Amino acid sequence: MGYQNHPSGSNSFHGEFKSCHSKPSKGAVASMINSEIGAVLAVMRRNVRWGVRYIADDDQLEHSLIHSLKELRKRIFSWQSNWQNVDPILYIRPFLDVILSDETGAPITGVALSSVYKILTLDIFTLETVNVGEAMHIIVDAVKSCRFEVTDPASEEVVLMKILQVLLACIKSKASSGLSNQDICTIVNTCLRVVHQSSSKSELLQRIARHTMHELIRYIFSQLPSISPLAIENELHVDDKVGTVDWDQNSGENKVGNGNIASISDTPGTENNSPSSETVIPETELKNDEKKTEVNDDLNVPANGENAMMAPFGIPCMVEIFHFLCTLLNVGEHGEVNSRSNPIAFDEDVPLFALGLINSAIELGGTSFREYPKLLTLIQDELFCNLMQFGVSMSPLILSTVCSIVLNLYLNLRTELKVQLEAFFSHVLLRIAQSKHGSSYQQQEVAMEALVDLCRQHTFMAEVFANFDCDITCSNVFEDVANLLSKSAFPVNGPLSAMHILALDGLISMVQGMAERVGEELPSSDVHTHEEGYEEFWTARCENYGDPNFWVPFVRKAKRIKKKLMLGADNFNRDPKKGLQYLQGMHLLPEELDPKSVACFFRYTCGLDMDLIGDYLGNHDQFCIQVLYEFAKTFDFQNMNLATALRLFVGTFRLPGESQKIQRVLEAFSERYYEQSPHILINKDAAFVLAYSIILLNTDQHHSQVKTRMTEEDFIRNNRGINGGADLPREYLSEIYHSICNIEIQMNATKGTSFQMMTASRWISVIYKSKETSPYILCDAASHLDRDMFCIVSGPTIAATSVVFEQAEQEDVFQRCVDGLLAIAKLSAYYHLNSVVDDVVVSLCKFTPFSTPLSADEAVLALGEDARARMATEAVFLIANKYGDYISSAWKNILECVLSLHKLQILPVHIASDAADDTEPSTSNLEQEKPSTNPLSVVSESQPSVTPRKTSSFIGRFLWSFDMEETKPLPTEEEQVAYKHARGIVNDCHIDSIFSDSKFLQAESLQHLVNSLIKAAEKNEASAVFCLELLIAVTLNNRDRILLIWQTVYEHISGIIQSTSTPCTLVEKAVFGVLKICQRLLPYKENLTDELLKSLQLVLKLNANVADAYCERITQEVGRLVKANASHVRSHIGWRTIISLLSITARHPEASDAGFEALRFIMSEGAHLLPSNYILCLDAAWQFAGSRVNEIDRSISAIDLMSNSVFCLARWSQEAKNSVGEDDAMVKLSRDIGEMWLRLVHNLKRVCRDPRDQVRNHAILMTTRAIAGADGIMLPQPLWFQCFDSEVFPLLDETLADSILNSKKTFKKTVEETLVLATKLMSKAFLQSLQDISQQPSFCKLWLGVLNRFETYMSTKFRGKRSEKIHELIPELLKNTLLVMKTTGVLLPGDDIGSDSFWQLTWLHVKKISPSLQSEVFPEEELDQLQTRNAKPEDSQTSENDAGD
Repeated sequence: MGYQNHPSGSNSFHGEFKSCHSKPSKGAVASMINSEIGAVLAVMRRNVRWGVRYIADDDQLEHSLIHSLKELRKRIFSWQSNWQNVDPILYIRPFLDVILSDETGAPITGVALSSVYKILTLDIFTLETVNVGEAMHIIVDAVKSCRFEVTDPASEEVVLMKILQVLLACIKSKASSGLSNQDICTIVNTCLRVVHQSSSKSELLQRIARHTMHELIRYIFSQLPSISPLAIENELHVDDKVGTVDWDQNSGENKVGNGNIASISDTPGTENNSPSSETVIPETELKNDEKKTEVNDDLNVPANGENAMMAPFGIPCMVEIFHFLCTLLNVGEHGEVNSRSNPIAFDEDVPLFALGLINSAIELGGTSFREYPKLLTLIQDELFCNLMQFGVSMSPLILSTVCSIVLNLYLNLRTELKVQLEAFFSHVLLRIAQSKHGSSYQQQEVAMEALVDLCRQHTFMAEVFANFDCDITCSNVFEDVANLLSKSAFPVNGPLSAMHILALDGLISMVQGMAERVGEELPSSDVHTHEEGYEEFWTARCENYGDPNFWVPFVRKAKRIKKKLMLGADNFNRDPKKGLQYLQGMHLLPEELDPKSVACFFRYTCGLDMDLIGDYLGNHDQFCIQVLYEFAKTFDFQNMNLATALRLFVGTFRLPGESQKIQRVLEAFSERYYEQSPHILINKDAAFVLAYSIILLNTDQHHSQVKTRMTEEDFIRNNRGINGGADLPREYLSEIYHSICNIEIQMNATKGTSFQMMTASRWISVIYKSKETSPYILCDAASHLDRDMFCIVSGPTIAATSVVFEQAEQEDVFQRCVDGLLAIAKLSAYYHLNSVVDDVVVSLCKFTPFSTPLSADEAVLALGEDARARMATEAVFLIANKYGDYISSAWKNILECVLSLHKLQILPVHIASDAADDTEPSTSNLEQEKPSTNPLSVVSESQPSVTPRKTSSFIGRFLWSFDMEETKPLPTEEEQVAYKHARGIVNDCHIDSIFSDSKFLQAESLQHLVNSLIKAAEKNEASAVFCLELLIAVTLNNRDRILLIWQTVYEHISGIIQSTSTPCTLVEKAVFGVLKICQRLLPYKENLTDELLKSLQLVLKLNANVADAYCERITQEVGRLVKANASHVRSHIGWRTIISLLSITARHPEASDAGFEALRFIMSEGAHLLPSNYILCLDAAWQFAGSRVNEIDRSISAIDLMSNSVFCLARWSQEAKNSVGEDDAMVKLSRDIGEMWLRLVHNLKRVCRDPRDQVRNHAILMTTRAIAGADGIMLPQPLWFQCFDSEVFPLLDETLADSILNSKKTFKKTVEETLVLATKLMSKAFLQSLQDISQQPSFCKLWLGVLNRFETYMSTKFRGKRSEKIHELIPELLKNTLLVMKTTGVLLPGDDIGSDSFWQLTWLHVKKISPSLQSEVFPEEELDQLQTRNAKPEDSQTSENDAGD
C-alpha cells in the first residue's frame, strides 16, 4: 500500500523546521526531562489534595502519579549514555498518566502537556529511536483521552490550546512517520473536537483551533506527492460507508463538559454551573438517534484492512480524512442547496471551514490525487456534488471559496473532471452570473470574478472550446461564457459599474490570450471538404487525443457536426417530421431512416424538446417503438440500483402523460435494465412492475394534490410477489422507497438549453456521463482552435469594448479597452478577417476628436488633453500602419481622420511625398512646427472652403498669421503649446508611413485605399486636392504593381481634367500629377509605357482656358519626361502622345521654346528617332518650321532637323538590308522606309511655300538635300514616280504660281532665287532617279513632265519680263540632263518609249526651250553613227528573212 517515502534518518516533510530546533546534548536531555518533572510536581504540590495521602493505619503514602514522576527522576541520569536506545515510553508515560488522570486540574494537565510538547519539539524522538512508533501512538491516544477537572474557563482554554500544540508537534516531529493511519485520523478527529468545542469559547481559542486544523491538513496532504504507490490497487480495502458524518448545524448549543475531549456527541447539552466542580465525564455510547461527528478511528476493514490502518500513515488515512471533510459539507442526507431554500444560508461558518480545509488539501496534493482512485472518486462525486450545492448558496463568501476550489481542481485535475467542470460552469457560474435567476449583485460579482480568473488561465478557453463546444454531448460552454461576458459588459440602464469592467476584462483576457499564442508566420490554411456522406457521428472517436495532428481536425469536424445538429434540433422542435427530413438532407441521418440513428439523435443531441422526445418514444407506431428500444440500448445500467437507473433514463426526456405511452416506455426500460442487472430481479416483468410502482410512488410523494402519502409499508406491500411470485428483499424495497421520498424523480419539460438548477437527479446523470465521455483534451501554447474561437468572440468583444470605452472615465480602463481592440486587430490580421479589422477601426474612429463637429480649438485641445481621444487616435493609426494589409472599408474612416488633421494643418510636412521625392533638409524643430512650412498649406490657404469658420479661432489665427494683416492678433503662448503638443502626438502616429509604405499593402487593401481616397475627395475642393496628392503619392509608391490601381487612378484624374473649365488648383494637381507619374514610372515599367503615355492624352483634352494657363509648365514637364525617358518609349502610340503635346506648343508664345527644345532633343543627330516616331517628329518639325511665333532661325532649325533625318532613314535601310533575309520582309521594310522618306519630302515641300523668303529658299535646299539622301535608301521604283507626281512637280507648279502672283506687286530677287532653286531641285531629282526609273513604262511621261516644267519656266514672264537667271539656268540644266541621259543610254536615236518615239518627243520639247541643244548634245557626225549602228541589226535581220523566203 502507499506509504511515505522518506530519506533514511530524517523526515523531509519537516525539513523546514530543522532550523527551529537545535538537538540537545545527552546530558542536557536528562536535565531537561528532570526540569519538566520538577515543574509538574511543583504544580501538583500547590494543591493540598496532592501533598500527602493517608491510609487507615496513618502510614504516609504518595499518590501514584507523584510516585511515578519521582521514580522517573531517579532513572533519567542513568540513561544519558545513549537516548536512542532508551524506550521513550519509559520517560513519557508518567507525563501521559497525568494527562489521562481525571483527578488532575487544568493547570496540572496543562503543564504535563507542555512537557510532552517540549520533548517532541527537541527532536529527542527520531525514526531511529527504539519503539518510537508505539511511543507516538500512546502520546496521541493519551491526548485524545485527556481528562481534567475544570476550575475556571481560562485554564480550560489553556489546556485545549496545549492539546492542539502537542497534536501539531506530533505531526511536525521527525518521528511523525512512525504514526499510523489510525493515529493520524485520531489527531485530526481530536483537533476537530477542539474546534467544535471552541465555538463557545474565546475568539483566540477559536482562531488557534482552526489554524491548527488547517496546519494539520496541509502537513498531511503535502505528503501525497511523496508517497510511493507500491501497490495502489490494494491501497485501501474499506467499506464504502467509511467516515459517514453529519455536522450538527446547531453546534453552538452542544457544550463540552468538564475537560472531556471525547466525541462531540459524547457530552450532553448541559453546562456545569459550578466552575470548580470535580465531575468526571466518561465516554458514553452514542444514542441511537445521534450520528458520530468524527473521523472514524476504527475503520470497518475487511481482510487486511487492520494492517492498512496500523501501517505508517499514507493513503488510507488521507482517504478517510478527505471523505470526512466532504461529509462536513453534507447539508442533510438528501437535502439540496439553492439560492432560495438554503439550510445553511445563515450559518456559513461550518461550510467555510470545511471548504477551506478541502482547498488546502487540494492545493498541496495537486495532481497527485489522480494517482489514487479512492481520492479521485471522492473528488469526482461527493466533493463536486457538494460544491455544486454550495455554489448556489446565498453567501458570496461561500461561493468565492467554492470557486477557488474549482479553480484549483481545474489547474490540477481537469483531465479527470471534464463532465463535472462542465456541470459547474453551466449550472453554477453561468447561472449565478445572470441576474435573471434571482442572484444577488454580490453573488453575480463573485461568479463573474471566478469566470474572469478562469479566462486569465492561458489555455482555459481553448480547452473549454475543444472539450465542450466541440463535443456533441456537451453544452457550448465557450459560447455561453463569451455571450455572458459580452452582455454583462454592457451598461444597459445605468452608469458603468465594476461588474461591467470585470466582464470586459474577461473578454479582453480571452482575446489577449489568443493574441499571445499567434506568431508572425502566416496561419496554415484550414480548408475542409464538405462531408457529403452519412456517418454515425455518435460513434466517432479520435485516434490520439494527445496529438494535435489528430485531435484538431477531429474536434473541428465535430464542431461542424454539432452546428448542424443544433439546427436540426431547432427544426425538430418546430416540426419533428420535417426536422428529421432536414437532418437527412444534412447527412446526419441516413437517407432511409433506421431506428438506431434516430435513437442516437435523441440521446446525444442537446437542445431537443423533451416533451417531443417523450411523445415520439411513447408513440404506438412500429418505427417509434423500434426507436424506443434502440434508445434504451444506449444506456449502461450495470451495477446500478433500479431507482437510480430509472432516474437516469427518464432524465433524458419527459415521460408522457398517457398511461399507454408510459407503459411502452417502461417496458423498454425494464427489458434493458434486466438485461444488464439481473441480480435480484428474476425477469423483466418484475423490473417493469417495480419501475411502474416507482413512478406511482414518485407521483404520490411529490404531487401537491396528494394528501395521504404512501408509507414504506404500503410500498412494500404493494410490491409483494412481483418477483416471479416471490417477494423482493425488504431492504431492497426500503432503500428504493427512501430514495424516491427524499429525492424526486423530476420529469418536467426542459425546452431549450437555459442554465438549469443542479438537482440530485441531474447529478446522477452527470456521474453517468463522466464514465462514458471522451478524454479531456489538453491544449498547448499553439493556436490550434483560436480562429474558430475568435470568430465567435470578436464581434461581441468589439461591441462591449466600445461601449465601455465610451462611458469609462479612468485612464487605465481606456488603456485596457485599447489593448483589447489592438489584440483583436492583431488576431483579425493573422486570420485574414478583414471585416473584423474594419469593425475595430470604425469603433475607434468614433472616439477620435474628429468624429464630432468641434472647432479647431476644441479639436486640438481634445487631442492633447482628452486621454480617450488621444488613445483612440493613436490606436487607429497604429492599426493602419501595422495591419493595413487587412483593412478594407475602414480606409474611409481613417482618411476622414487624416483629412481632419489636414484641415488643422498639423500633419507631417511630407505626408504626400512618394519614396523618390528628395526630402528637404530639416532646419529646426520650430520651423517644422510652423504651419507655413507645410507645402500643402499653400493649397489650403487659397481655398475658401478650408478657411476656419470662426475668425476668433486661435488655431486659425496661428495657421494664417503669416498671410493675415498685421492687425490680426497672434496666437498666445498657451495656444502655441497646445498646437505643439497636438503636432507631437500626430507625428508619433507616423501617418506618413501609411502612404509611403503602401507599396507593402496587399492588393485588395491597396485597392480599397485608392477607392477610399477617391471617395473622400468628394467632400470639398480642399479635400479633393489633398486626396489627389495622396493618391498620386500612393500610385508612385506602388510602381511595381501599378496595374492594380492604374485604371482607377486614371479614371479619377480623367474625370477631374475633363470636367474643369477654368484653371484651379485641383486641375493643376491632376495635370502635373499625371506628368509626374509618367516621369517616375516610365524607367521602371516598359511594358506599361503606352498605357502611361496614353494618360498624357488627357492634357490634350484640357479646356482651352485651362490648357493656355498651364501650357508652358506642361511643356517643360513633357520636355523633362522626354529627356529622361526617351529611350524607354518605343511604340507609335506613346510617341504620338508626346509629339502631339510638343506640336501644340509650336504656336504658343511661352511654350514654343520648351517644346522645340524637346523636339530638337529627339531629332538631333537621330538620337531618339525611331520608325515609330519618325513621321510624328516630321509633322511636329513642320509645325515649328511653319510657326511665326519665334524668329526665323528656329524655323530654319526645324527644317534642318527634318532634312538631317534622312540619314536615319539611310541607316535604318542599311541595317534592314543586313539583318533581313526574306524578300517579303525586305519589301515591306523598304516600303515603310520609302513612305517615311516621301513624308519627309512632303513636309519639306510644304515649307517651301512659306512666305518668308529665307525660310522658303532654305526649305527648297533642304528638300533637294533630302532627295539626294535617297541614294542610301532602298526606295521602290514606283515611289520615285509618286515623289515627282505628288511632291516635285507640284512644288515647281506652286512655286511658279506664287511667284507670278507676287510679281504683280513686286518682284524680288529672292523670288527669282526660289525659282532657280526649285528648278535645280527638279533637275537633281530627275538625274538621281534616272537609273532606277528609266526602264519603267511611265518614264516617258515623267520625262515629258520635266520638259514641260522647263518649257513653262522659260516662257513665263514676270511683270512683262523674262527672268534672266532662269533663261540662263534652264538650258544649262537641260543640256546637263540630256548629256547624262545620252551617257547612260537612256536617250538614243531610234528608241521608242511610249506610243510616240521617245527620241522625237524629247527633241520636240527641247527645241522649244533651246533649239541648239540637239547639235550640242548630239553632233551631226555622232548622230549619224548612232543611227547607222542602230539600223544595222535591223538590215541584217531583213536579209535573213529574204533568204529564207
